[in-house]
Amino acid sequence: MAAKGRAPLRARDLRYRPQPLGSNTLHCVLLDMSASMLRGEKLALAKGCLLALTESFYRRREHLAVIGFSGNEARLLQAPGKVATFNAAWIAPLRGGGGTPVASALQLAQTLMQRRRKASSAQLLSLWLLTDGRFNDLPPRPQLADSCHIVDFENEAVALQRCQRLARDWDAQWISAAELNRV
Repeated sequence: MAAKGRAPLRARDLRYRPQPLGSNTLHCVLLDMSASMLRGEKLALAKGCLLALTESFYRRREHLAVIGFSGNEARLLQAPGKVATFNAAWIAPLRGGGGTPVASALQLAQTLMQRRRKASSAQLLSLWLLTDGRFNDLPPRPQLADSCHIVDFENEAVALQRCQRLARDWDAQWISAAELNRV
């Protein structure tokens, strides 16, 4: 508009300027580190998936927060911010064991998303749940999440299919970790 001045608007006056990639999205990743994730190397696969996600988010210049949950509580592994270049150094040493406090993780994620929404109402909030679904109650969908993705690491002979049910309840994208490994 500045280029045209007071003259009538013409096609040659319009300029296309691409927006920076991803600066408007925060991905909140919840990593299940419970004892059930230790069986069948599920936690190792989940950490590999987390590493791949961080690389993808970095390429798109998006933001990331990571919450790990095991034992009796969830804890913040990576505070919300731009994704760092190299993430293997903090992902590789993560250990698991104990219970599956998914409700605690979702509450912490909700708190993080509330803070981000207050800071920028235009920022998109995307929640990723990496789990085998071995928890008792199916939690409600996080209210502030604009999109939800559930990566299902269940590989037991008797499948409970809780992740699939959760994806339906949340209207979330369901992704089988087994399919990811074949790619």
